[in-house]
Amino acid sequence: MLRELTEAFGVSSEEHEVRSIIKTLVAKYCDRIFEDDFGNLFVVKGKKGKRLMLLAHMDEIGVMIIGIEKSGLLRFRPVGGIDPRVFLGKSLLITKDRIPGVIGHKPVHFTKEEERKKAEGVESMFIDIGANSKEEAERHIKIGDYGIFATKYREDGDIIMGKAFDDRLGCYVLTEIMKRNFDAQIIGVFTVQEEIGTRGAKIAGFRMKPDCALAIEVTSTNDLPKDDKDVNRAPFLAKGPAITVTDQSIICDRGLVDIIIKTAERNNIPYQLKPPMIGGTDAGGVHLQRGGIKAAVISIPVRYIHSPCSIGCLSDLALTTKLMPLLIAKIIKEVKCN
Repeated sequence: MLRELTEAFGVSSEEHEVRSIIKTLVAKYCDRIFEDDFGNLFVVKGKKGKRLMLLAHMDEIGVMIIGIEKSGLLRFRPVGGIDPRVFLGKSLLITKDRIPGVIGHKPVHFTKEEERKKAEGVESMFIDIGANSKEEAERHIKIGDYGIFATKYREDGDIIMGKAFDDRLGCYVLTEIMKRNFDAQIIGVFTVQEEIGTRGAKIAGFRMKPDCALAIEVTSTNDLPKDDKDVNRAPFLAKGPAITVTDQSIICDRGLVDIIIKTAERNNIPYQLKPPMIGGTDAGGVHLQRGGIKAAVISIPVRYIHSPCSIGCLSDLALTTKLMPLLIAKIIKEVKCN
């Protein structure tokens, strides 16, 4: 299931393949399943009680083709926040037909010394699909086509490697949650276009008007070497899910944060606190809808998100999956709704 989810083609606004996989996984467990016009997939269980929304986004970072040169080389721009330094030499799959290509640049042998001292931007890069002319390239590619990194999923003991862990790991956890029954109405939303502005979450929050919401995400680990030995280095791999207090998109509801921490501690589930004011999630998109929605975030620590290959741990995925049903039951019991 993780292989199928992570290797699926799903750049922002092209989440069709991911949505189809998830439908197959959850359809028999829900009371109602539907899509909105924007592409969000809603999976609803229960008809009475508190309305708890759980969100995980289907889209991944990638590239869009913006031009085709006479030589047959393709010009591109990133979709989502990608550091240009990760691009050079990477293999891509263009369009849902998965046409192979590689990101290139002027060879080092032809660059001057001063050129080699600076990082190149995507404006000077191109994608080579082996076409010898613009006409040949246009038989396979058109302006506006998307590409994904050509990364295969791998497991090695507890370690997992692959692309699109942000947020297909969250999608995995949400599919597991939707197999369970709760004494409330659970609204699972597999959202679209999170990577370009949490757009799907904003629509979902306004449409469904939940009592509270939880985003199930991944977050960057902070466990790589640093010059400052005193700096907070959490979260780490293999030490449990990370809880957000605040990021660039939301100050999480303090009551929900306290419930998450207490639930983890009472059930001996290790957890970590995410460093404040970093990144943003679907919780930021949903919490300002209607009259305001209580929201919080639980994340799976992952190294190298928004890159061609991420590294995570099955143990962190399992701990997050274990925590969520316990947390949902606690929220249903304790959170006061308007």
